[in-house]
Amino acid sequence: MTTSPVPHAAPPTRRKNWFAVQPVDDFQITDRRDSPRSIGVEITIVFLITLGMSGLTSLVSLIETSIKASQAKVAISSFAVSVTAPKSTVGMIDLVKQLLQVVQGLAWGAIGLYLLWRAGISISQRLGLNLRMPGWDIGTGLVLAAVIGIPGLGLYLLAQHLGFNLTVQANSLTDAWWRLPVTVLLAFQNGFLEEVLVVGYLITRLQQLRWPLGGVLAASAVLRGSYHLYQGFGGFVGNAIMGLIFGWFFLKYRRIWPLVIAHSLIDTVVFVAYPLLKGHVSWLP
Repeated sequence: MTTSPVPHAAPPTRRKNWFAVQPVDDFQITDRRDSPRSIGVEITIVFLITLGMSGLTSLVSLIETSIKASQAKVAISSFAVSVTAPKSTVGMIDLVKQLLQVVQGLAWGAIGLYLLWRAGISISQRLGLNLRMPGWDIGTGLVLAAVIGIPGLGLYLLAQHLGFNLTVQANSLTDAWWRLPVTVLLAFQNGFLEEVLVVGYLITRLQQLRWPLGGVLAASAVLRGSYHLYQGFGGFVGNAIMGLIFGWFFLKYRRIWPLVIAHSLIDTVVFVAYPLLKGHVSWLP
C-alpha cells in the first residue's frame, strides 16, 4: 500500500519591515517574580491612583473646613457635605456621569483583583470570591450590616452633636426617575471597591510582606478611615472601627462577599432613607 507524502507546513510569512524597527515578535520579555520591593511599589501606585489619593484629598478637605470653622468661630458641624450629589444640572448628563462613577469604582476594584491574579494568587480560594456559599454569604452580610450600621449611625449622631463631624447629607441627587437604581448601583460600587481593595487586596499583599497581623489590620483600618475624613473626625473613627472588624472577619473566614453585601446594604439603606427622613424626624441633622 502506498501512502501519499504529507506536505510540509509553509513557513509563516513575515511582513516587510518598512520602517527598519525591531520585529514585532521580539519583545525581550524577562521573567519577573514578586519581591518585597516590587510589592511595596505596587501597593503605593495602586492607592495613589485610587483610595489612597481619596484619603489625601479628604484630609485636605477636612483641614480646609477646620480653617473655615475657626475663622467663623463655629464647630465643623455647621458645615454640610454630601456623599452622593448631582454632577451636572443637565438631567441626562448627570445620569451618565453617575454611571461613569460606578464604572470607575468597579474598575478600581478590578485592578486589585487583576494584580493578585497576575501574581499567581487564587482569587476564588484566597479571597473567597466565588459563589459556593450564597446562603452563608448573604446571611452573614445581613448580620454584619446590622452590627456595623446601627452603632455607626449612633456614632455619627454623637460626633455631629459634639461638633466633631460635618453634617452629612447622604443623598442629594435630584428627584429623577433614575434616582433609586443609580443609588443602589453607587452603593454596590462602594462596597465592591472598598472591600476588594482595602480588605482583599491590601491585606493579602501586606501578609506577603510578612507584616504582623496587628499592623495589617491597622493599615487597612486607617486607610478606610482616611478617605472618609471629609466627613469629619467621627467619619474617620467610625470607618476605622468598621475596617478593624471587616479585616478580622476576612482573616478568619477568607470570604469577601459578606463584606461587599454588608457594605452595599448599609450604603443603600442610608442613601435611600436619608431623602425620605430628612425634615420628617427631629434626630436627623
